[in-house]
Amino acid sequence: MEEILRQFDPITLDEMSGIRLMNRTDTKFVTTRPMLEQLLKMAQHDYYVQEIDQRHIAAYYTVYFDTPDCVMYTTHETGHTNRQKLRIRSYVDSHLNFLEVKTKNNKGRTKKKRVSLDDFNPDQSSEFNLLSDDYSEFLHSHLRYAPETLSRQLENRFDRITLVNKGKTERLTIDTNLRFHNVSTENIRFMKDIVIIELKRDGLVPSPILRMLRDLRIKPHGFSKYVIGSALTNHELHCNRLKPKVADIERMLR
Repeated sequence: MEEILRQFDPITLDEMSGIRLMNRTDTKFVTTRPMLEQLLKMAQHDYYVQEIDQRHIAAYYTVYFDTPDCVMYTTHETGHTNRQKLRIRSYVDSHLNFLEVKTKNNKGRTKKKRVSLDDFNPDQSSEFNLLSDDYSEFLHSHLRYAPETLSRQLENRFDRITLVNKGKTERLTIDTNLRFHNVSTENIRFMKDIVIIELKRDGLVPSPILRMLRDLRIKPHGFSKYVIGSALTNHELHCNRLKPKVADIERMLR
């Protein structure tokens, strides 16, 4: 994969920070690693690749919190558009960690609030204290759930490639090597060949990648890492609405 990515013109993290998508729309796609390699070869001349310390693939770690009966999961799975998630997102290579509250309203808009965690270690996430006074004000300001009712439910690791179109009107995040560990059941699922692509663009500005995705017959496909990961690793959870998506993923894995 790195050999293909070295054919792209690079863009730095500082240059990335200047790209502000004020009227953003997000669309997710699910495909396989061989299809991704074809897509990247097609996109070489229309996109920059984010480069940090001469690396084009960045490691990520996430741990999600929920109630013992997984109310946040259930709210999403049953189709409620007004919902929240609480997670810690770690940018492993740069040692940056954030406690994040993601809120989606009934108009489909997602807002993310976050606070930096200076002393968090992804390899020792079980030692993190959600009830620390350091985060009390942040959680009570942005979270609808009482922090004392929440605990670690699902860990997720993946590798991310970030592309930016030459017009700088869209970002494309590409997640590979997804690994899930369910803290409650201790089940582990490694989705080696599944690739999650998310297109974030400025309104309805023409997108070069959409034509390429259509040519490769890669179609839009909703994918929440927390919800899908939970359904795949905890078989006691209700997942009727997810069955078509899970079936699609299992088919791709085969």
